[in-house]
Amino acid sequence: MDEIQLWTAFQSGDEEAYTKLYQLHIRAMYRYGMSLVAASEAFVLDCVHDVFTEIWVKRTRLTTPTSVRHYLLKALKIRIIHLLERKEHPFQSLTETDYDALWTEPNDLELLEELEAVNSRKERLLRLIAQLPPRQQEALKLRFVENMNYNQIGDVMDVNHQSAKNLVFRAVEKLRGWVILPFLTFFIFFMNK
Repeated sequence: MDEIQLWTAFQSGDEEAYTKLYQLHIRAMYRYGMSLVAASEAFVLDCVHDVFTEIWVKRTRLTTPTSVRHYLLKALKIRIIHLLERKEHPFQSLTETDYDALWTEPNDLELLEELEAVNSRKERLLRLIAQLPPRQQEALKLRFVENMNYNQIGDVMDVNHQSAKNLVFRAVEKLRGWVILPFLTFFIFFMNK
């Protein structure tokens, strides 16, 4: 059964198809969620589960997407952004209209703003990657641009599996530190005022 057939079965109330969709996409959603925000794993997993709960509740009203994974990743991103915005405004309650708006398609202006934000983040990330040692840059490119596994990376870079993994891990950790450190400095500065 392909994804679209699973989706159609899930919309009809088939719990087994729903579980299969969850199993097929949970890892990708988790990875994507963790890449979006410097948040706890629990927060990202809560958001993933919120998305799956929401699609189950609204299953009969949902259309069939061209790509189930794309649909779920987009829903996860919207959910994460929404929850982060709510933390900034903790006294605003979520109305039914606000909740339905989470699942609507963005208008052209919203898409343009999002594209500008993505381009800005991409430029910043590219500048940060350029500051990594050349071997870590190469390992990152092979892993995330060329979608190679660690054995393939090892073959290309003439290192063993574990060394390839270490190069990617160190690069990601360094990037994460560079992204989180300015935020923490900013946060600590304002907490001490």
